[in-house]
Amino acid sequence: EIIFALGLDSEIVGVSQFCDYPEAALAKERVGAFSQPNIEKIISLRPDIIFCTGLEQAPTIEKLKQLNLKVCISDPSNFKELFESIAEIGNLVGREDQAARLITEMKESIKMISSQANSVPREKRPKVFVEIWHSPLMTAGEGSFVDELFTSAGGVNIAQDMKKPFGYFSPEAVIRRNPDCIILAYMDKENAREALGRRLGWNRIAAMKSGRVYNDINSDWLLRPGPRLIDGLKEVHKRLYP
Repeated sequence: EIIFALGLDSEIVGVSQFCDYPEAALAKERVGAFSQPNIEKIISLRPDIIFCTGLEQAPTIEKLKQLNLKVCISDPSNFKELFESIAEIGNLVGREDQAARLITEMKESIKMISSQANSVPREKRPKVFVEIWHSPLMTAGEGSFVDELFTSAGGVNIAQDMKKPFGYFSPEAVIRRNPDCIILAYMDKENAREALGRRLGWNRIAAMKSGRVYNDINSDWLLRPGPRLIDGLKEVHKRLYP
């Protein structure tokens, strides 16, 4: 998504089967699964640079490097690292100016929304629980761009003291910490409030009582570290301050 945002549509020769944005990505040659791509297929496309991400792709990255192929790893854990990654990609593909503009636009959007949030005293900001997955229950903690996004939007992440970016979280802890708002980072056709209401004790949570439970934000806007995090930031801010 970053590469497309830099205007490199025509230079992209292959994508994973999960690359679905922008629409032009759907027309690109598929090289297989995200974590287990087809190495032979990648080689046949003769790319100058192969862009990969974090731990899940480590075995693939090692194989590609052994073949003396040029690999760029982008695995940002927060906005600062995301901006650094965009700048690095821009330098590698000769789009430094476009990368700089994209970073500036994203920073301005974050500044605009966070300045509104900062006008609200911390004790009056809504407590929020971000549910990344339900079975087992997973959320985002300190050091993640998801936590930073929700904080910038004016929320207080009830799992912020979890000393890792992503991890399992106790359902009982959610009840104890009593969030004012719950946002599911996955879209589901089922009514979110009804689904969560079947969990033992969750109907006592403030967010459940007020109906501030949401599953209508595109999960890619919350979980993919790229330009569309700004869309996620704006949507989260609307949910926290309707």
